[in-house]
Amino acid sequence: MVIARLIGGLGNQMFQYAAARAIACRIRQEPGLDITAFENYRLRSYRLGCFNIVENFVGSEKVRSIRRRQIGCESGFINKLKWKFLPERRKIFTQQGYHFHADILKIRKSVYLDGYWQSEKYFSDMADIMRKDFTFRSEPDSENKQLLLKIESCPSVSLHIRRGDYVNDWDTFTIHGVLSMDYYLRSLDYIAQRVHHPHFFIFSDDMAWVRQNLKINYPHDFIDHNGAQKDYEDMRLMSHCRHHIIANSSFSWWGAWLCNHADKIVIAPARWFSAEEMKKCDQLDILPETWVVI
Repeated sequence: MVIARLIGGLGNQMFQYAAARAIACRIRQEPGLDITAFENYRLRSYRLGCFNIVENFVGSEKVRSIRRRQIGCESGFINKLKWKFLPERRKIFTQQGYHFHADILKIRKSVYLDGYWQSEKYFSDMADIMRKDFTFRSEPDSENKQLLLKIESCPSVSLHIRRGDYVNDWDTFTIHGVLSMDYYLRSLDYIAQRVHHPHFFIFSDDMAWVRQNLKINYPHDFIDHNGAQKDYEDMRLMSHCRHHIIANSSFSWWGAWLCNHADKIVIAPARWFSAEEMKKCDQLDILPETWVVI
C-alpha cells in the first residue's frame, strides 16, 4: 500500500492523495489515507469525501507503527546514507523543502508519504486517473446548477482571493503571506486584453473584504453562498470557468487544473510564499509550464 499522510485544507489533501495514487498506480498497489493528523489539527478536517477517490483509511495503530519506524530510519549513520542514496528502498518518504523530488518516481514498493507534494510532476503521467478520481460524488444543488449554466454560457474567468488563515493565523501568514491587489489588477488587465467580453466569477474566504477592496470594471459575480463546509462546490464552479486567476493557494490551483478547456488561460502569482519563505524554496515546480506567471 502507498499511504499518504493527509494534512491541511482541501487543496493540500488533493496533492497528497494524487502523489500517493500515482505511485500506487505505477507499482500496482492501492493508495491508503492516514487522517490521524486531524485529531489534533484545529484549522482543518478531512475533506476528500466529496470526490470519487479510492478511499482506503489506514488505522491509527498502523500509523503509530510507521511513525516509530521513521525515528529509526532517520537515526544512525548507515540509515542516513541509505535515506540519501537509496531512495527507492525507503519505507517512509518525507518531503524536504517545496521543490519536486524526482526520487519519488523511483519508488517500487509500499511506502508512507509525509509531505505536501505540490507539483503536477508527481502525477502528470496519471492525469486522466486524477481527473476521474476528482469528479464529484454528488450533484450540485439548484443554486449552483444555475451558476454552472451561467459560467458555461459566457467567457467566464474565475478569480480567487485567499485570505482567511493567511491573515488570521500567524504561522500560516509567515509561510504564505498575502498577495497584493496589484497582482489582481494586472491579471485582470492581462485577461481583458486577450478575452473578448470576460465575465469574472469571484471566490474568496473573506468576501466582505473583497467587496470593499477589489475595484473591477468588468461584468462580475461574487460567489459567497457555499461557505466553508461546501468549499468543494466553489471548486466545482471554478473548474467550469474557461479561464482562471488563482491565488497562492492549492485550492484555486486545483480549480484551474481541473478545468478541461484546452485554450484556458491560467494566471498564477510569481510569489507563492512569503518573502522569507521564498529564500528556502524553489517554487517553480508548483506551477505548470503553460500557466502565466505575474
